[in-house]
Amino acid sequence: MRKIERVGFVIKPHAPRIEKILAGLIQYFEQKGMEYLLEEAAAQKLQRGEGIPRDELPAKVGLVVVLGGDGTLLSIAHLAAQKNVPVLGVNLGKLGFLTEVPVDEMYMTLDAFFEGNENIVSSRRILEASAKGKVYHCLNDVVLNKGALARMIQCRIWIDEKEIATLRSDGLIISTPTGSTAYSLAAGGPIIQPYIPAIIISPICPHTLSFRPMVISSSSRVKVKLLTSGEEVYLTLDGQRGDVLEKGDEVEVKQSDFELCLISSPKRNYFELLQEKLGWGEGKT
Repeated sequence: MRKIERVGFVIKPHAPRIEKILAGLIQYFEQKGMEYLLEEAAAQKLQRGEGIPRDELPAKVGLVVVLGGDGTLLSIAHLAAQKNVPVLGVNLGKLGFLTEVPVDEMYMTLDAFFEGNENIVSSRRILEASAKGKVYHCLNDVVLNKGALARMIQCRIWIDEKEIATLRSDGLIISTPTGSTAYSLAAGGPIIQPYIPAIIISPICPHTLSFRPMVISSSSRVKVKLLTSGEEVYLTLDGQRGDVLEKGDEVEVKQSDFELCLISSPKRNYFELLQEKLGWGEGKT
C-alpha cells in the first residue's frame, strides 16, 4: 500500500451528528501526522474556510472518507477511481450498500487499512458510457428512462455489434455487479457478487414480458439507440449526472479501464452485508 499523507472528507451536510463525527476523524488523522482537506460543505459545517470543490478533491489526496449515504459516495466514486484513490464510506444514511461501515466501526476499519489489511479493500469495476460526444464513468449504472409524463420508449440494443432486440419499455438499466443491488435489483435484476466480471442489462417494465434481465461478459460492449421521438428520455449515470436524449442518439457502454478501491469493515463479508441490508436474517430462531 502506498503511503498516504493527506486525506479528504466528503459529507452529507444534514446527516445526524455530522459535525461531531467529522471533528473526531480529523483528530484521528492529526494524531497520525496526516494532513486533511475538507470539501466545501464540510468546511462550512466546521467553519474552517471555503474548502475544496468536491470534483477537485480526489486529485489532491491519497484517501477519501465519505460521511453520508450511498448517494454521497456515488458523487465522488467515479472521480476517485480515475485518480486511483481508495474510498471509505461511513454510513450516516439508511440502507448503505456502499457506505457500509457503521460509525462505531470506522476507527477499527481505518486502523486495519493502515496496518495493511488487504482483505478489506475490494476493487469495484467501473462502467464507461459514451453519448452525444461525452464520456462518463460510473460505479453503479447507466440508465435510459422516460420522463414522468412520457409514454413508453423504444430502443434497439446491440451486444458486441450483434443486434439482439428492439425493446419497448419504461427504460433500460446497464449496471456493474456493484450496481446490481441498486436500481437494477428494483427492476428485477439479479444480485451479482462485486468481483464477478459481468455487466447486467435490466429492462424497466418491458412491454414484452419475455425480455428478461441478462448477465453478459464484462469484456462485451453494449450499444443502445433511441428510436422514440417526441418523448422526454434521459440518460442518467449513478442517479447523479446525465443528459437528455433525442431520437437517433446512441449510448455505448463498456467496462472502464478504471476501478474503484472500496474499503469495507473487517467485521463482515459480502453475504453478511446482504443479510443485514436486505433483511435475509430476519425471523431466524
